[in-house]
Amino acid sequence: MREKNAILIEPQTFMNASGEPMRIAASFYKIEAPDVLVVVDDLDLPFGRLRVRVNGSAGGHNGLKSIIAHFGPDFPRLRIGIGRGRNGAEAIDQVLGTFDADEERDMDKIVDACIETIEMWLAGNRSAAMNFANPWSANPPPKPPKAEDPAVRAEQ
Repeated sequence: MREKNAILIEPQTFMNASGEPMRIAASFYKIEAPDVLVVVDDLDLPFGRLRVRVNGSAGGHNGLKSIIAHFGPDFPRLRIGIGRGRNGAEAIDQVLGTFDADEERDMDKIVDACIETIEMWLAGNRSAAMNFANPWSANPPPKPPKAEDPAVRAEQ
């Protein structure tokens, strides 16, 4: 992070047991739950979508369930969409599997967007972080052509 003190914690437990090490670290560093920003993958968001919330439910995410059990639901989180995968892939295969070539090509811009979001959050610009991240997508849908586009005018 640019010119900002932050503590990055990656529990060395299974994801569904990450609440206890998070609680221990937060207690050691005297950090309250609202001052923690949890960053997680999310099967239910399309690949490359970001979502920031100041609190909420686990939404089926076992790691968030564990953290909620130790902190309560009032901690912010940045969810990074990994999608459900293609061809009916099992959730475990999607979560623990590798990215395909198209997804790999998008990783740099996804990581950059996450860094930008986290930096805004750490700077205290929480609304700006949410306004940036929540509509952001690695692969936004194409914008419809403007009416003044000659190709559109010719079709009308």
